[in-house]
Amino acid sequence: MSGTLNNPSLKTGRSFDLGKMNLRQLWVAYLTYPTILLYFALILGCLAMTCLYFAGWGATLLAACAVVVVYPLAWYLLHRYVLHGHLLYKNPWTASLWKRIHFDHHQDPHLLDVLFGAPVTTLPTIILITGPIGYLIGGVGAAAAAIGTGITITCIYEFFHCIQHLNYKPRSAWIQRMKARHVLHHFHDEDGNFGITSFVVDRLFGSYYVDAKARRRSPTVFNLGYDIQQAARYPWVMQQTGSPPRDRPDGARPEGKHAA
Repeated sequence: MSGTLNNPSLKTGRSFDLGKMNLRQLWVAYLTYPTILLYFALILGCLAMTCLYFAGWGATLLAACAVVVVYPLAWYLLHRYVLHGHLLYKNPWTASLWKRIHFDHHQDPHLLDVLFGAPVTTLPTIILITGPIGYLIGGVGAAAAAIGTGITITCIYEFFHCIQHLNYKPRSAWIQRMKARHVLHHFHDEDGNFGITSFVVDRLFGSYYVDAKARRRSPTVFNLGYDIQQAARYPWVMQQTGSPPRDRPDGARPEGKHAA
């Protein structure tokens, strides 16, 4: 990474800390991060495949639009019922997967390298969701367009997800509202506001809320229900962490200062 990111003031000793970074530093981190560079390369590869097996403008655009519509719903269902579910940590074979893809992020939401999903889990999921949609619409070419669209949306999600945990107040009122809703998900009640850039699906499923007054604060907002009692019964995540689950993260700032 660049000299800017090697500044010790940006690091917690474990990882780059979004709570100590500004917007310019985030751009540098984002555009040089290996996972994002891999996504960019795969988008170009999908574009090449779309051109090589071109299905026509109609099928290509329809495949891309279908993914734009389906993606928020797919993300919501995965986020709410898989990432926030308890099944994965109760199995020794999937406990490490759950720890990496979501538990670590809720334990300390400012850590950049656990905020980004691991390609080994994100890419198969994107391909399995978007590929069949495109293929049914227009064969291999439309499937490539659909997969490329899914990866592009993922890049957008990841950047705005970083913004939501960055020590920065957006100028845009829309982004401010989006950030405020996501902060509530991490610091007030995790059983709501599952969206990243849009909360339309949250509204449809009744999991949307606008401020802390709307709900009581959840005691499991930082550990997703994997508390001391659960860790004693299902120890595999705790064994990999090396310490019991925390009921609040080692944030860069006091909890009360996390609001957007």
